[in-house]
Amino acid sequence: MAQLLWGKVYFQEQLAGILSQEPGDRVSFTYDSTYLASGYPAIAHTLPLSQTPYITTEGLPPFFDNLVAEGWLEEAQTRLLAKRMASRFELLLAFGADCAGAVSVIDAEPFRLSTNLLDLNDPKEMAVLTSRASLSGIQPKLAIVQRNNRYYPAKIGEISTHIAKFPSHKHPDLLQNEYLTLQAIQALLPDDQIVEITIDSIEGLTEPALIIKRFDRAPQGRLHFEEFNQLLGRTAFAKYDGSYQEMAHFIHTTPGCLPVEVFRLFSRILAGLLLGNTDMHFKNFALFHTPQGMRLTPIYDMVAATLYSYKTLALAIGHTHNLQLGQLKAKHILALGNEFTLSQAAMHLAVKTLEKNKDAAKAAITDADINQATYLKNQLIDCMEKRWNGTFALIGQSLLKKP
Repeated sequence: MAQLLWGKVYFQEQLAGILSQEPGDRVSFTYDSTYLASGYPAIAHTLPLSQTPYITTEGLPPFFDNLVAEGWLEEAQTRLLAKRMASRFELLLAFGADCAGAVSVIDAEPFRLSTNLLDLNDPKEMAVLTSRASLSGIQPKLAIVQRNNRYYPAKIGEISTHIAKFPSHKHPDLLQNEYLTLQAIQALLPDDQIVEITIDSIEGLTEPALIIKRFDRAPQGRLHFEEFNQLLGRTAFAKYDGSYQEMAHFIHTTPGCLPVEVFRLFSRILAGLLLGNTDMHFKNFALFHTPQGMRLTPIYDMVAATLYSYKTLALAIGHTHNLQLGQLKAKHILALGNEFTLSQAAMHLAVKTLEKNKDAAKAAITDADINQATYLKNQLIDCMEKRWNGTFALIGQSLLKKP
């Protein structure tokens, strides 16, 4: 019989509990008794402090499942385990020392890694060998650290300070797209906060990367946050299953959350739609855990996906699923506002803010210091103009027609 997997779960530097594989496909998480007695917080919204074990019947609990690497990084980590396929539990145990937020998962009996299946000529794959970071998202990415104003791949035992994203073969200008989209978002929503980003090189690697400062790392240590996919109890594969309304409902009904965060979330979604970001799913929005309650993290993972022919909105609006961006009308934006329980005045303010800052967003795109991106810049500006004229410019008229 194969040995059952288990690992120690830490919150910041405190042992919080044990994650264990049970017979069948079941997995259990049990809080450590000392952790419970010490007054530390729950590690996840869906895992309140309890002496009773949490048991799932099919794979990892959603909170942990969303910590597992995806895409290119998942494939590279699987090869490091000398396997063609690895379970999500195996990947989390082997690479869970540096996860999103303040939780880490440490294997009591670490896997022995192998380079047999790695591409030894690919510096990015070799960098995975020296790291123990688990990063979600399908785009090629690495955990890195900044030292003396230079960036290096994170090594075993280091807590990364930044994340590096690399071009994909399918979308070679993806870095520039995300950089420009985020700059435009900041111009559209000047009172909100985006992640700190730059395009730079990494020591030992040959290609430039989009470098993102981790908002969950600070001089005092790891800061805890959860993606909405975790907060809503969904596995990573279910990030497209649902509606934007569910996030607003969570904020409205969760003690400690502020109602004003619903307006901020609404504004972020509108700005993303204006820029053609059709891929805003539950893993692209998150809340910090703070002593005062949960608060939105900075804006991250904004890409004008419509430029790559991804035309279908990730989540439902107004009970309309699989809505095409070209079919997005003023009525859908108003339906979204109603689902968020916003007043007409609040909806109008959100749209007027975008209108007021639209020219500043165009300037942010045009003036961005990115080489060989003129065509992409023009595409993004054209997309914004088309969406404004086709959807947002008519919202004021629609509000005036309401009784």
